Amino acid sequence: MSIATKSTLAPSTSSMAAAPARTSFISQPNGHTSSNVPSSSSAMSPELESTLAMLSSHRSVLGYMLLSRGHPVSIIRHSGVIFEGEQGKKYATAIGRIVESVQGGLEEVHAGETDGDEVRFMRIRTKRHELMISPDDRYLLAVLHDPAT
Repeated sequence: MSIATKSTLAPSTSSMAAAPARTSFISQPNGHTSSNVPSSSSAMSPELESTLAMLSSHRSVLGYMLLSRGHPVSIIRHSGVIFEGEQGKKYATAIGRIVESVQGGLEEVHAGETDGDEVRFMRIRTKRHELMISPDDRYLLAVLHDPAT
């Protein structure tokens, strides 16, 4: 089973390269797509591997998390000490809740409309960090970086 990703660049006001967004899927050897979340032993596409390596190597990036979008969210892959162990689980849960909350707010605002809106990219800046989240139908990619560096 492998993950293939079609990347688009999201707008960025910092010096950091943009995260991949939208249209992720898992393909199986028989060519069919699957809604199953890949295990840590699943091979990822070279394009996705390259993008994650690029994110990890940027000097301001503290780490990234690739999460399944389920209840509860689960960590598929991560980098950075900040996302290790229990701290990583807390971040994963918080990221899932943030995306659900913002999407719920959009649905309230657009209630009754036939063409609703959906979250595509979020940036949350605090005193110390900036969290960038790129949701997909089945996955969430979150990147934490230090905007001061």
